[in-house]
Amino acid sequence: MTSLTARALLFDMDGTLVDSAESIDRVWREFAGRHRLDPATVLAALPGRTAHDIVAGFLPAAEVTAEVAWIRAREEATADTVTEIPGARRLLTSLPDRTWAVVTSASRTMTERRLTAAGLPLPAVAVCADDVRSGKPDPEGFRAAARLLDVDIADCVLFEDSAPGLLAARRSGGTPVAVAALTTEPAAYRVDDLTALTARPQDGRIHLEITQAQTELAEGIRR
Repeated sequence: MTSLTARALLFDMDGTLVDSAESIDRVWREFAGRHRLDPATVLAALPGRTAHDIVAGFLPAAEVTAEVAWIRAREEATADTVTEIPGARRLLTSLPDRTWAVVTSASRTMTERRLTAAGLPLPAVAVCADDVRSGKPDPEGFRAAARLLDVDIADCVLFEDSAPGLLAARRSGGTPVAVAALTTEPAAYRVDDLTALTARPQDGRIHLEITQAQTELAEGIRR
């Protein structure tokens, strides 16, 4: 068992708090079909990135805004396929308000829809795709969430599942934890899902116990 403490916990959403893979896969396969793109290439470009950045990698700049609007509309229509990552509800409901936030590449509308569809509480602070100038792997979103919670990012534990997300977490200065991550992008700790975590708030801090955690060798990213 590993123990650590923090002032706040910052969570990615898709793949970290909610399993939205079926919904996301369906929409982006439709996008690929609309533009005669290889679906595998499109799906490989998704993890951790905003819809705008993904679309901009495949289409001319003049088409990006309209296509992102189409994607968001389709995602809203398929949000009912979203479920919680095991342990997410138990963990989030154990945390006091303003000790946790969501930092996601999804829009604010989809953030609320997916968390609600998965039966998870809505955070007091959420930094979404529309709130940042640069998406992950840029650390802007995580740093913004820490500021909104009025805590030092160095005193935060950050949970992510994608390579861009974990890179953003490391660059932010927080302590990154990889959740169900297939990527080899370094993290301080790795867990299969959120059932491995137990949080105990006390004296303005969150005391975390992590069972069955794989500890990375990179001491520079573990606090």
